[in-house]
Amino acid sequence: MKKAGFINYVIKHFFEDGRSLDVCANRSLATGEFSHYQTVCTRILPASCRLFKCFKKQYSEHWNDIFKTITTDNGSEFADLANLEQVSKTLIYYAHPYTSCDKGTVERHNGLIRRFIPKGDCINNYFLQQIIDIETWCNSLPRKILAYHTPDEIFERELDQIYQAA
Repeated sequence: MKKAGFINYVIKHFFEDGRSLDVCANRSLATGEFSHYQTVCTRILPASCRLFKCFKKQYSEHWNDIFKTITTDNGSEFADLANLEQVSKTLIYYAHPYTSCDKGTVERHNGLIRRFIPKGDCINNYFLQQIIDIETWCNSLPRKILAYHTPDEIFERELDQIYQAA
């Protein structure tokens, strides 16, 4: 596997191939950027590995069609990217440190989440059902960048295309 390195301009990458996974440190999120689809997870490396194993199990033989790359920032949950790369069997890249413009859509999504969970609040203070409700609300919100479709709609459409091509 290729060693994780810095991606020059993440937004360009997201829109060129349209299939990336961006995991955001300190916000506890995993993002399928082609749909702007969010899944809440934990902020520690073992939990990140479990998340990828869960995704791989769910999408099995289509994993590499759905998730072409993984882009992370340099949070502690990604300290052992070689292990994460081995688990995910996908190339992993770092976004530039302190460069939120590398992950503009993710930052926008974080702003939506902050409507419910203010910055600085510990996510552990919220019940799982509250987190699921926030995730559902975010993924059901139409986006201009998606021609006013919802992330759920786009994600399902992309999955349908991938499964039909197989």
